[in-house]
Amino acid sequence: MEPMTKEERDIQRKLKVLRHAEKIGDVGKACRYFGIGRSSFYRWKASFERNGEAGLINQKPIPKNPANQTPPEIVDKVLYLRSKYHLGSIRIVWYLARYHDIKISDAGVTRILRRNGVGRLPRGTRMRKVHTKRYNKQVPGHHIQMDVKFLTFIGKCGEKIRRFQYTAIDDATRVRALKVYDKHTQSNGQDFVDHIIEKFPFRIKEIRTDNGHEFQAKFHWHVEDQGIRQAYIKRGTPQLNGKVERSHRSDQQEFYQLLSYKGDVDLEAKLSEWENFYNFNRPHGAFNGKTPYEALRERL
Repeated sequence: MEPMTKEERDIQRKLKVLRHAEKIGDVGKACRYFGIGRSSFYRWKASFERNGEAGLINQKPIPKNPANQTPPEIVDKVLYLRSKYHLGSIRIVWYLARYHDIKISDAGVTRILRRNGVGRLPRGTRMRKVHTKRYNKQVPGHHIQMDVKFLTFIGKCGEKIRRFQYTAIDDATRVRALKVYDKHTQSNGQDFVDHIIEKFPFRIKEIRTDNGHEFQAKFHWHVEDQGIRQAYIKRGTPQLNGKVERSHRSDQQEFYQLLSYKGDVDLEAKLSEWENFYNFNRPHGAFNGKTPYEALRERL
């Protein structure tokens, strides 16, 4: 007698389950006895009633249609954008559409990331829907928010190295200028003002700062001497400079946490690269995926 094939053994097992359930008159007990789910039992029963034993043959899985699979080159671009620039799914969609003419849904991007074992972005990095209406100045340069981000790196010998990133962001367009100093002083603040006057392609009317010591008298009069008004926010109200504060979180999440400090020259070069990416290539949620410089061109 020839041994049964795997297919025949499977049919006999299912018949045994169906007959046992019929014999004891209790589907639940039969399923628990054989360790199967009720849905499987009723699916086998219906197939057997329609097609006899042939209905109990396991159907081979339908091969995936290659036409429905994401092309490898798109998968590579998605993984590169996540690892290189720490972008979330929505920004990846915007980036691929703008610079590669690739249309893909954010759900499709999420599936690619999951299939490749890429976890979710850190808390606070993911884009959230905004339910409150934000107030934006519509004229570039009318209102510049300025602040200092404190940086701490570990040197080659384990020593702490402190640096200070001066940041200016235009309220209307989110165009930014960044520069790192070894101290946060009024003199460096004055230098940074000169830097943004030369860098920004529009006239600056007002600079808004907090009440930090680097923004006091010497800084104030230097700003005024350039024909620019300085406005202080009220103490304890950092939200009044919310755009520059939020941009500092982006710096931390998308740039600094991926950076290995190798000295000031390397830091300045990489910060310049990050600034250019932020201004010219990084889709911004406030403008439905447009970059700050695209928003600027619309307002000039």
